[in-house]
Amino acid sequence: QVQLVESGGGLVQAGGSLRLSCAASGFTFRNYFMAWFRQAPGKEREFVAAISWSDGVSRHADSVEGRFTISRDITKNTVYLQMNSLNPEDTAVYYCAAKNSPTKWTNREEYRYWGQGTQVTVSS
Repeated sequence: QVQLVESGGGLVQAGGSLRLSCAASGFTFRNYFMAWFRQAPGKEREFVAAISWSDGVSRHADSVEGRFTISRDITKNTVYLQMNSLNPEDTAVYYCAAKNSPTKWTNREEYRYWGQGTQVTVSS
């Protein structure tokens, strides 16, 4: 079955960096689109970034553009989220997600598979 396992979260000071990983298994990767979402306490889950597994085309939310970068390693079946210049507003649980349709990358309802999430806390 499809499995998405996130890792790499933790506590970091403002201005610092973290790299999240999402190890994927159980599906035909070349047909899928992978994404990162995040959910802060009391807020809705929001889109962060997405990438096409087949060609690596990516998209980032305006709030993280220039600070976060999504990438994938085909040989390791893993998607990454490099997060730089973190600030306290980035504090949230970060989720990896997967879908096999090419439309509506930013819409969380489009994603069928989800990981368990990893906590990222940025202190000021």
